[in-house]
Amino acid sequence: MTKMTFSTRLRQVTVLALLAGCAFAAQAKIDQVRFAVDPTYPPFESKTPQGKLVGFDIDLGNALCAQMQAKCVWVESQFDGMIPALKARKFDAILSDMGITAERLKQIDFTVPLYDTKTQLVARKGSGLQPTAESLQGKTVGVEQGTVQERYALLKWQPHGVKVVPYGDQAQVESDLVSGRLDAVFTDAAQAAMGFLKRPEGKDFELAGPKVEDPIIGPGTAIGLRKGDTELKTALDNAFAEITRNGTFDQLQKRYFDIDISVKP
Repeated sequence: MTKMTFSTRLRQVTVLALLAGCAFAAQAKIDQVRFAVDPTYPPFESKTPQGKLVGFDIDLGNALCAQMQAKCVWVESQFDGMIPALKARKFDAILSDMGITAERLKQIDFTVPLYDTKTQLVARKGSGLQPTAESLQGKTVGVEQGTVQERYALLKWQPHGVKVVPYGDQAQVESDLVSGRLDAVFTDAAQAAMGFLKRPEGKDFELAGPKVEDPIIGPGTAIGLRKGDTELKTALDNAFAEITRNGTFDQLQKRYFDIDISVKP
Protein backbone atom coordinates (compact mmCIF):
# COMPACT_ATOMS: atom_id res chain seq x y z
CA MET A 1 0.00 0.00 0.00
CA THR A 2 1.45 3.32 -1.03
CA LYS A 3 1.86 5.84 1.75
CA MET A 4 -0.14 9.02 1.11
CA THR A 5 1.66 12.28 1.81
CA PHE A 6 -0.02 15.20 3.56
CA SER A 7 0.16 17.32 0.39
CA THR A 8 -1.52 14.59 -1.67
CA ARG A 9 -4.30 14.25 0.89
CA LEU A 10 -4.72 18.04 0.95
CA ARG A 11 -5.07 18.12 -2.81
CA GLN A 12 -7.69 15.36 -2.71
CA VAL A 13 -9.68 17.14 -0.02
CA THR A 14 -9.50 20.36 -2.02
CA VAL A 15 -10.73 18.62 -5.20
CA LEU A 16 -13.59 16.95 -3.32
CA ALA A 17 -14.59 20.29 -1.79
CA LEU A 18 -14.57 21.95 -5.20
CA LEU A 19 -16.68 19.16 -6.67
CA ALA A 20 -19.12 19.44 -3.81
CA GLY A 21 -19.29 23.19 -4.34
CA CYS A 22 -19.98 22.71 -8.05
CA ALA A 23 -22.75 20.23 -7.27
CA PHE A 24 -24.29 22.68 -4.80
CA ALA A 25 -24.06 25.52 -7.34
CA ALA A 26 -25.71 23.36 -10.00
CA GLN A 27 -28.56 22.63 -7.60
CA ALA A 28 -28.84 26.19 -6.28
CA LYS A 29 -32.41 27.44 -6.61
CA ILE A 30 -33.76 30.95 -6.80
CA ASP A 31 -36.62 31.10 -4.31
CA GLN A 32 -37.85 34.65 -4.97
CA VAL A 33 -37.64 37.37 -7.62
CA ARG A 34 -38.54 40.98 -6.78
CA PHE A 35 -39.70 42.65 -10.01
CA ALA A 36 -40.00 46.43 -10.38
CA VAL A 37 -43.08 47.63 -12.23
CA ASP A 38 -44.63 51.00 -13.16
CA PRO A 39 -48.40 50.45 -12.77
CA THR A 40 -49.44 53.35 -15.04
CA TYR A 41 -48.80 51.59 -18.33
CA PRO A 42 -51.73 49.38 -19.44
CA PRO A 43 -51.95 46.83 -20.93
CA PHE A 44 -48.45 46.00 -19.70
CA GLU A 45 -49.09 46.89 -16.07
CA SER A 46 -51.80 48.73 -14.19
CA LYS A 47 -53.91 48.48 -11.05
CA THR A 48 -57.53 47.51 -10.61
CA PRO A 49 -59.81 49.75 -8.48
CA GLN A 50 -59.14 47.22 -5.71
CA GLY A 51 -55.38 47.86 -5.97
CA LYS A 52 -54.43 44.56 -7.63
CA LEU A 53 -51.58 44.67 -10.17
CA VAL A 54 -52.63 43.32 -13.56
CA GLY A 55 -51.29 43.29 -17.12
CA PHE A 56 -49.16 41.48 -19.64
CA ASP A 57 -45.86 42.02 -17.81
CA ILE A 58 -47.45 40.85 -14.55
CA ASP A 59 -48.70 37.64 -16.15
CA LEU A 60 -45.38 37.15 -17.93
CA GLY A 61 -43.41 37.58 -14.71
CA ASN A 62 -45.71 35.19 -12.86
CA ALA A 63 -45.28 32.62 -15.65
CA LEU A 64 -41.49 32.93 -15.46
CA CYS A 65 -41.55 32.53 -11.68
CA ALA A 66 -43.83 29.50 -11.95
CA GLN A 67 -41.41 27.92 -14.42
CA MET A 68 -38.53 28.64 -12.01
CA GLN A 69 -40.61 27.48 -9.01
CA ALA A 70 -39.89 30.85 -7.40
CA LYS A 71 -42.09 33.41 -5.69
CA CYS A 72 -42.85 36.65 -7.59
CA VAL A 73 -42.81 39.86 -5.55
CA TRP A 74 -43.91 43.06 -7.30
CA VAL A 75 -42.40 46.41 -6.30
CA GLU A 76 -44.08 49.55 -7.65
CA SER A 77 -41.66 52.20 -8.91
CA GLN A 78 -41.61 55.23 -11.19
CA PHE A 79 -40.00 54.27 -14.46
CA ASP A 80 -37.22 56.88 -14.45
CA GLY A 81 -36.03 55.75 -11.00
CA MET A 82 -35.89 52.04 -11.73
CA ILE A 83 -32.26 51.69 -12.79
CA PRO A 84 -30.84 53.56 -9.76
CA ALA A 85 -33.15 51.57 -7.47
CA LEU A 86 -32.10 48.30 -9.09
CA LYS A 87 -28.45 49.15 -8.54
CA ALA A 88 -29.30 50.03 -4.92
CA ARG A 89 -30.80 46.51 -4.52
CA LYS A 90 -34.32 47.69 -3.79
CA PHE A 91 -35.47 44.88 -6.09
CA ASP A 92 -33.86 42.16 -8.21
CA ALA A 93 -35.07 42.89 -11.73
CA ILE A 94 -37.05 45.33 -13.90
CA LEU A 95 -40.01 43.91 -15.80
CA SER A 96 -41.78 47.03 -17.03
CA ASP A 97 -41.60 47.23 -20.84
CA MET A 98 -37.96 48.40 -20.67
CA GLY A 99 -36.18 48.45 -24.02
CA ILE A 100 -32.60 47.31 -24.50
CA THR A 101 -30.38 50.26 -25.43
CA ALA A 102 -26.66 50.93 -25.55
CA GLU A 103 -27.01 53.62 -22.87
CA ARG A 104 -28.77 51.28 -20.46
CA LEU A 105 -26.28 48.50 -21.12
CA LYS A 106 -23.59 50.75 -19.66
CA GLN A 107 -25.40 50.56 -16.32
CA ILE A 108 -27.27 47.25 -16.20
CA ASP A 109 -27.51 43.86 -17.88
CA PHE A 110 -30.53 42.40 -19.68
CA THR A 111 -32.02 38.99 -20.27
CA VAL A 112 -32.63 37.81 -23.81
CA PRO A 113 -35.19 39.99 -25.61
CA LEU A 114 -38.73 39.04 -24.57
CA TYR A 115 -40.88 40.99 -27.01
CA ASP A 116 -40.82 43.92 -29.46
CA THR A 117 -43.72 46.38 -29.55
CA LYS A 118 -42.22 49.29 -31.54
CA THR A 119 -42.67 53.02 -30.91
CA GLN A 120 -45.17 55.43 -32.44
CA LEU A 121 -46.71 58.89 -32.20
CA VAL A 122 -50.24 59.37 -30.85
CA ALA A 123 -52.17 62.49 -31.89
CA ARG A 124 -55.70 63.77 -32.36
CA LYS A 125 -57.50 62.20 -35.32
CA GLY A 126 -57.03 64.17 -38.52
CA SER A 127 -54.06 66.16 -37.18
CA GLY A 128 -51.80 64.91 -39.96
CA LEU A 129 -48.82 64.89 -37.58
CA GLN A 130 -45.88 62.65 -38.40
CA PRO A 131 -43.01 61.48 -36.15
CA THR A 132 -40.50 63.84 -37.73
CA ALA A 133 -38.84 67.05 -36.59
CA GLU A 134 -40.31 68.89 -39.59
CA SER A 135 -43.88 67.86 -38.86
CA LEU A 136 -43.61 68.48 -35.11
CA GLN A 137 -41.81 71.84 -35.25
CA GLY A 138 -43.56 74.26 -32.90
CA LYS A 139 -45.64 71.44 -31.37
CA THR A 140 -45.58 70.05 -27.82
CA VAL A 141 -44.92 66.33 -27.42
CA GLY A 142 -45.32 64.41 -24.15
CA VAL A 143 -43.11 61.48 -23.13
CA GLU A 144 -42.65 59.43 -19.97
CA GLN A 145 -39.42 60.16 -18.12
CA GLY A 146 -36.63 57.63 -18.47
CA THR A 147 -38.03 55.98 -21.61
CA VAL A 148 -36.36 55.44 -24.96
CA GLN A 149 -39.07 57.68 -26.39
CA GLU A 150 -37.92 60.54 -24.18
CA ARG A 151 -34.29 60.07 -25.20
CA TYR A 152 -35.16 59.90 -28.90
CA ALA A 153 -37.40 62.98 -28.78
CA LEU A 154 -34.83 65.04 -26.89
CA LEU A 155 -32.04 64.11 -29.29
CA LYS A 156 -33.89 64.08 -32.61
CA TRP A 157 -36.71 66.60 -32.24
CA GLN A 158 -36.03 69.14 -29.50
CA PRO A 159 -33.03 70.74 -31.27
CA HIS A 160 -35.35 71.49 -34.22
CA GLY A 161 -38.01 73.47 -32.37
CA VAL A 162 -40.14 70.71 -30.91
CA LYS A 163 -41.10 71.19 -27.24
CA VAL A 164 -40.58 67.85 -25.48
CA VAL A 165 -42.28 67.54 -22.07
CA PRO A 166 -41.30 64.61 -19.80
CA TYR A 167 -43.79 63.29 -17.22
CA GLY A 168 -43.40 61.11 -14.16
CA ASP A 169 -45.81 58.48 -15.41
CA GLN A 170 -47.82 57.57 -18.50
CA ALA A 171 -51.18 58.43 -16.96
CA GLN A 172 -50.11 62.06 -16.66
CA VAL A 173 -48.97 62.12 -20.28
CA GLU A 174 -52.30 60.82 -21.53
CA SER A 175 -54.28 63.18 -19.29
CA ASP A 176 -52.52 66.22 -20.75
CA LEU A 177 -53.02 64.94 -24.30
CA VAL A 178 -56.77 64.66 -23.70
CA SER A 179 -56.93 68.12 -22.08
CA GLY A 180 -55.15 69.71 -25.06
CA ARG A 181 -51.94 70.68 -23.26
CA LEU A 182 -50.07 68.36 -25.61
CA ASP A 183 -50.26 68.05 -29.38
CA ALA A 184 -48.98 64.49 -29.38
CA VAL A 185 -47.55 61.70 -27.26
CA PHE A 186 -44.58 59.54 -28.22
CA THR A 187 -44.96 56.08 -26.72
CA ASP A 188 -44.94 52.31 -27.07
CA ALA A 189 -47.20 51.52 -30.04
CA ALA A 190 -48.80 48.46 -28.45
CA GLN A 191 -49.36 50.31 -25.18
CA ALA A 192 -51.21 53.04 -27.06
CA ALA A 193 -53.19 50.72 -29.34
CA MET A 194 -54.31 48.27 -26.65
CA GLY A 195 -54.40 50.69 -23.71
CA PHE A 196 -55.13 54.40 -24.16
CA LEU A 197 -56.84 54.18 -27.57
CA LYS A 198 -59.20 51.45 -26.34
CA ARG A 199 -60.49 53.59 -23.47
CA PRO A 200 -63.26 56.22 -23.82
CA GLU A 201 -60.82 59.11 -23.30
CA GLY A 202 -58.78 57.88 -26.27
CA LYS A 203 -61.63 57.87 -28.78
CA ASP A 204 -60.57 61.12 -30.48
CA PHE A 205 -56.96 60.05 -30.97
CA GLU A 206 -55.01 57.70 -33.22
CA LEU A 207 -51.56 56.33 -33.98
CA ALA A 208 -50.03 58.97 -36.23
CA GLY A 209 -47.54 58.12 -38.93
CA PRO A 210 -45.24 55.10 -39.19
CA LYS A 211 -43.52 53.22 -36.39
CA VAL A 212 -40.12 54.69 -35.48
CA GLU A 213 -37.10 52.37 -35.55
CA ASP A 214 -33.70 53.62 -34.45
CA PRO A 215 -30.67 52.36 -32.45
CA ILE A 216 -31.67 54.86 -29.73
CA ILE A 217 -34.92 52.94 -29.28
CA GLY A 218 -33.23 49.55 -29.38
CA PRO A 219 -34.06 46.03 -30.63
CA GLY A 220 -36.79 45.08 -28.16
CA THR A 221 -37.79 44.69 -24.53
CA ALA A 222 -36.09 42.57 -21.87
CA ILE A 223 -35.76 42.21 -18.11
CA GLY A 224 -33.20 44.58 -16.58
CA LEU A 225 -30.71 43.06 -14.13
CA ARG A 226 -27.80 44.23 -12.02
CA LYS A 227 -24.41 43.92 -13.68
CA GLY A 228 -22.92 40.49 -13.08
CA ASP A 229 -26.10 38.82 -11.80
CA THR A 230 -25.48 35.82 -14.04
CA GLU A 231 -27.35 33.32 -11.87
CA LEU A 232 -30.64 35.20 -12.15
CA LYS A 233 -30.06 35.97 -15.84
CA THR A 234 -29.47 32.30 -16.65
CA ALA A 235 -32.53 31.23 -14.68
CA LEU A 236 -34.79 33.82 -16.38
CA ASP A 237 -33.38 33.11 -19.84
CA ASN A 238 -33.97 29.38 -19.38
CA ALA A 239 -37.47 29.95 -18.02
CA PHE A 240 -38.35 32.22 -20.95
CA ALA A 241 -37.06 29.66 -23.43
CA GLU A 242 -39.29 27.03 -21.85
CA ILE A 243 -42.49 29.13 -21.73
CA THR A 244 -41.84 30.06 -25.36
CA ARG A 245 -41.36 26.40 -26.30
CA ASN A 246 -44.45 25.16 -24.46
CA GLY A 247 -46.76 27.86 -25.85
CA THR A 248 -47.33 29.84 -22.64
CA PHE A 249 -45.85 33.06 -24.04
CA ASP A 250 -48.03 32.83 -27.16
CA GLN A 251 -51.14 32.36 -25.01
CA LEU A 252 -50.24 35.42 -22.93
CA GLN A 253 -49.59 37.72 -25.87
CA LYS A 254 -52.86 36.70 -27.54
CA ARG A 255 -54.69 37.51 -24.31
CA TYR A 256 -53.53 41.14 -24.45
CA PHE A 257 -52.62 42.02 -28.06
CA ASP A 258 -54.12 41.59 -31.50
CA ILE A 259 -50.64 41.72 -33.06
CA ASP A 260 -47.65 39.40 -32.77
CA ILE A 261 -45.13 41.02 -30.39
CA SER A 262 -42.68 38.12 -30.30
CA VAL A 263 -39.06 38.85 -31.21
CA LYS A 264 -38.28 37.68 -34.72
CA PRO A 265 -34.98 35.86 -35.33
